[in-house]
Amino acid sequence: MGRTEFIALMAMMFATVAFSMDAMLAAIPDIADEIADGSVSHAAWILTSFVAGMGLGTFFAGPLSDAFGRKPIVYVGVVIYILSAMAAWTTSSLEWILFARFCQGLGAAGPRVVSMAMVRDLFSGREMARIVSIAMTIFILVPAIAPAMGQLIINAFGWRSIFGAFIVFSLIVVVWVATRYTESLEIEDRRPLQMGLMIDAVKQLLTHKTVRLSILIQTLMLAMLFSTLILIQPIYDQIYDRAETFPLWFGAVALFSGASSLLNAYIVTRFGMYKVVTRTLFIQVIIGGIVLIALFLFPAISFPLFVFWQFCLFSQAGLTMGNLNAISMEPMGHIAGMAASVVGSI
Repeated sequence: MGRTEFIALMAMMFATVAFSMDAMLAAIPDIADEIADGSVSHAAWILTSFVAGMGLGTFFAGPLSDAFGRKPIVYVGVVIYILSAMAAWTTSSLEWILFARFCQGLGAAGPRVVSMAMVRDLFSGREMARIVSIAMTIFILVPAIAPAMGQLIINAFGWRSIFGAFIVFSLIVVVWVATRYTESLEIEDRRPLQMGLMIDAVKQLLTHKTVRLSILIQTLMLAMLFSTLILIQPIYDQIYDRAETFPLWFGAVALFSGASSLLNAYIVTRFGMYKVVTRTLFIQVIIGGIVLIALFLFPAISFPLFVFWQFCLFSQAGLTMGNLNAISMEPMGHIAGMAASVVGSI
C-alpha cells in the first residue's frame, strides 16, 4: 500500500466517527416526532449515547490491538458497529435506539483508535503530524457533506435508512483494510493482555509531562467540538429558525474550515508541532473573547457571529488535533495502541 492510499484509508477510518454523528443531525427532528414525543432534546441523545459508547470502547480497543494486532480489532469493531446499526434500524423504542447507538459507538472506537496506532507504527514526529493532518482534512470535510447526505437519504427513504448508510460505509472500511493493508504490528512486538503491563503503560503515559499536557488540551478541545455537534442542530432550529438550511450552513463552514488541516500539513514541517499549536490556541482565545463581546454589543448580528465562531472552532481543530495526537504518540511508539486508547478515551 502506497502512502497516498494509506492516508486515504486512515481518513476513512477517522471519518467513521464524524459520519456516524453528522449524518444523524438531519434525522433528529424526525426522530423527535416519531419516537421521542416531539422532544428534540431527547432525540439528540442519539448523539450523546454514541459518544458515551465510543469513549468506553476507546479505552479497550488500543490494548487489544497491542495484544492481537491492528486488523483483528478493526474487524471486531466493524462487526459490532454493523450489528448495532441493524438493531437501531429495526427498533421503534427510543430507549433501544439509544442503547444500539451506545453499542455502535463501542464498535466505532475500534477503527478510530487503531487507525492512530497504525499511523504511529509507520511514522513519527513531524512526519506523523503531517500524515494525520492530511487525513484529518477529510475527517473535517465529512461534516460538509454528511448532514446534506443524511437529508437526501431521509427524504428518499426515511430517517431509519441512515443506519443502512452506516453499514455500507463500514463495509467499505473493513474490505479496504482486509484486502489492502498489511499488518503493521509484528507478532514479536505485541504485548500480552496482562493487567500489570497495562497499568505500567498507563503510568508511562500519565507521568510523561508532554503527553499529559497534550491529553489535557485535546480533552478540552474535544469537549468544545462534541458539545457543539450535539447542540448545533437545535441552535440552528430553535434559536435561529434555520432548520431547513442547516445542512447548507453546517456544510459550508466545515468545507472552508477543512482547509486548515491542509495548511497544517504544510506549515508543521516548517515551524514544528509545538509552535503551531500554541499560536493557534492563543489566536482562538482572542477570537472567542472578541465574539463574546460582540454578541453583547450587537445582538442583531448574533447569527453571523455564531457562524464565524463555528468556523474558527473547526479551523482550530484542523490546525491542532493532528499535532497534538502526534505529540502524544511520539514517545509511546512501543505501546502505540494503549497510547491511542488513553489519549482517545480521556
